[in-house]
Amino acid sequence: MSLSVAVVGGLHAEARKAAVDRLLADVPGSVALHHDLATAAAGTVVRTVRDRDGIRSVGETPLVNDCACCALREDLVPELRRLADDGTVRLAIVELWDSVEPKAMAEVVTAGGLTVTGVITAVDPALVLPYLGNGDDLAEAGLAAAATDQRTVADTFARQLEYAPVLAVADSPEADDEDRELLAQLHPTARRVPIGHGGPAGATSRTSPLTAAALAGFDVEAAAAAQHPACALLPAEADSHGVATLVWNRRRPFHPGRLYAALEDLTCAAARSRGRFWLADKPDVLLHWDAAGGALCVESAGPWLAALPDAAWEMVPPVRRAAAALDWHPEHGDCCNHLVFTSPGLDRDGLEHLLESCLLTDAEYAAGRDAWKKLPPAFDTLLEV
Repeated sequence: MSLSVAVVGGLHAEARKAAVDRLLADVPGSVALHHDLATAAAGTVVRTVRDRDGIRSVGETPLVNDCACCALREDLVPELRRLADDGTVRLAIVELWDSVEPKAMAEVVTAGGLTVTGVITAVDPALVLPYLGNGDDLAEAGLAAAATDQRTVADTFARQLEYAPVLAVADSPEADDEDRELLAQLHPTARRVPIGHGGPAGATSRTSPLTAAALAGFDVEAAAAAQHPACALLPAEADSHGVATLVWNRRRPFHPGRLYAALEDLTCAAARSRGRFWLADKPDVLLHWDAAGGALCVESAGPWLAALPDAAWEMVPPVRRAAAALDWHPEHGDCCNHLVFTSPGLDRDGLEHLLESCLLTDAEYAAGRDAWKKLPPAFDTLLEV
């Protein structure tokens, strides 16, 4: 019997545990592995393996380089291989600790020669907005995966949510239509399946949607490409139940000084915003915009394809070449501003006006690239690694 591996993650711990319990109950021959990073301060990570009847084994693995996540990586693949060699386990459910991101673990499992058949993030719709608005460091919340972990609750939750092709949605009595609509607009391509309560183990005659999602198959490379700023499939325009998504596409570059001055207002304008953009003084650099919890991360994602010599295109993944070709401009190539803002109570008009005011004026634009590059570089400090 070949072993299937499903990764189930998410900061919403109760929803995550409910999803794992549901899978254990529904899939004969399934076990769940969980590494508890809460004990990392004591120097170890506790690994628990359980099935639908209870705990099968408990073990400890020491920290690696003072990093609990590193210990998880070192321990996970050998443990999964042992389960595969056992021959009686059909599905291994990797239940991630709260702040561990599914992307890293799905890639670790795949690199270890095992087959990931599903990546699921469990979500309580009533908690989506509070978590997206939480700018606290994970360390402050007791959720850091390493001493050097500088992530926030909001940006970690956003990545967990947006990476998974499947969202296991808890039946939350506190959730309203606005909460569910926010979830739908944040990740419109995700398959949303109810966690459900179900009957006793083996009582269902047909496969539950959650089980089907866990065994459907998963492409690690495609998932990574879908997260890359150059070709990420961003949400579309939407407006429903008090939640709106603004998609803002412009070819003209931003004036670095005016955009920098507007960053705080733009960052706070929406619960979540992301995308790619370009600055007039750095016209060859693709910049990644990633904001949640009132904090913005701006990073260089390398050159635009338009800045590369033809010979270098062969080294670029096909999915990126295809994305650029679909949106190629005769003058600027793939250089563009493509930003998406999603939030309840979004002020579309005010946001569009602010964004437009940050672009080069007609006169600045007409001066050409040589003049653009001489504009004061307002983003240098932000972009320092």
